[in-house]
Amino acid sequence: MSKPKSKVEFGDFQTPLPLARAVCELLSQRGVKPTSVVEPNCGRGNFVVASLEKFQTARKVVAADINAKHIASLRSALEGRRWPSEIDVCCGDFYCINWTQVLRTLQEPYLIIGNPPWVTNAGLGVIGGSNLPEKSNFQRHSGLDAVTGKGNFDISEWMLIRESEWLNGRAGTLAMLCKKAVARKVLLHAWKNSMQLCGASIYPVDAMDHFNAAVEACLLVCDFSPGCVSRECNVHATLSDGPGRTIFGFRDGRLVADVLAYEQTKRLATKSGTYKWRSGIKHDCSEVMELNTEGTSYRNGLGETVELERSYLYPMLKGSKLANGNHEKPEQWMVVPQCHIGEATGQIKQLAPKTWKYLCDHAGRLKRRASVIYKGRPPFSIFGVGDYAFAPWKVAISGLYKKLEFRVIGPRHGKPVVLDDTCYFLPCQSELEARYLADILDSGAAKDFYTSLIFWDAKRPITVEILRQLDIDALSKELGIEITAHPTVLEFKLTT
Repeated sequence: MSKPKSKVEFGDFQTPLPLARAVCELLSQRGVKPTSVVEPNCGRGNFVVASLEKFQTARKVVAADINAKHIASLRSALEGRRWPSEIDVCCGDFYCINWTQVLRTLQEPYLIIGNPPWVTNAGLGVIGGSNLPEKSNFQRHSGLDAVTGKGNFDISEWMLIRESEWLNGRAGTLAMLCKKAVARKVLLHAWKNSMQLCGASIYPVDAMDHFNAAVEACLLVCDFSPGCVSRECNVHATLSDGPGRTIFGFRDGRLVADVLAYEQTKRLATKSGTYKWRSGIKHDCSEVMELNTEGTSYRNGLGETVELERSYLYPMLKGSKLANGNHEKPEQWMVVPQCHIGEATGQIKQLAPKTWKYLCDHAGRLKRRASVIYKGRPPFSIFGVGDYAFAPWKVAISGLYKKLEFRVIGPRHGKPVVLDDTCYFLPCQSELEARYLADILDSGAAKDFYTSLIFWDAKRPITVEILRQLDIDALSKELGIEITAHPTVLEFKLTT
């Protein structure tokens, strides 16, 4: 059953009172003794009630929510009981309230607590939602990253970054329920900007049990104090105050999943290199651009059987087949209308009239592609395409699967195999080069280094940014093989 638009737009997953109480109990065990408690997205107010019950040191509690019915529910829950704290509850929009001014009226130490919306800005765009912050590239992505998938963010990420900025230079604690991926992004922002953090911890939360949501969720706890500098986060096994299971953090300008493992392998971190990892082709219209062989014809994702010239057709591999080892005989095809980004496509009409007609017949679908990267581009444009995409051999890996397995991909049907945009690859000019690279990437040293960087609970655990962190030249030297590159030949020499 689909969720109501209002629930999606406002990320309205109410925190059960037992969970709110467990969080407050944990914070108390950690030594949190707030003078002021702030709940900027209080919903029906279970965190407000749990905080009032637990923190006797709190002189004032401030809570707000955009939903008037939720505020009425909270006020009803507070009636009839005596509370030692002054309580200020209001109906208001998070984005319109001057929270900096609110905090100036309160005494330190602060506790900012809650459960902000679990929805992305792209998700709101799909339903036409307006519960968004003013548009800005707040993550400071550059170039294409700013308008592709990286420009998508969780609303809670934006809110938590603002809340951490309120506490920077002050004494207080930020304690928020959120996705694990959001928690890491918030911490990365704090570490990159040298915020005055004493420490941070992440505790797992069963989102399916508490919210009927299939996401990796957690409680993020950040302790702030003037003059403190910490760039590490303890990851706990349960919602308790026991010792952390692992420690992730910020090292050498990069986010690392395991600080100790990274320190042991950072000698292999990228300084410069001969090789550069690439992403597969992005087209965002698989029902048109991806085809299956059917006799001498092809069938697309719409169930249509079509006849096309081979000029713009390339054998393709999807990430699922690559990850599962079904990569030896790719039988799917991709329409690749460009050899490089921004190339004109009008020449297809003369060179391959059937392909041109096919693309024109489906121009409406291609024009409706949501990403802004296609706006102002030639008709039928794609991305992730260049000389590298047509390299005859590739060493490839799927980004969506929780395993480090590198595959050697060779040409099929006399043409190079192309990959979809869930895959990453190193372009190679020969089978020898590809197998050599696959072998060294399969080494224990390479896997130990990558494992120190990968968060396996992420939606896409392996990314091109992570793959590029490894200095392949340094790795090859450590393994005793020297690469000598020439314009027309690549030689491999044993150095030991």
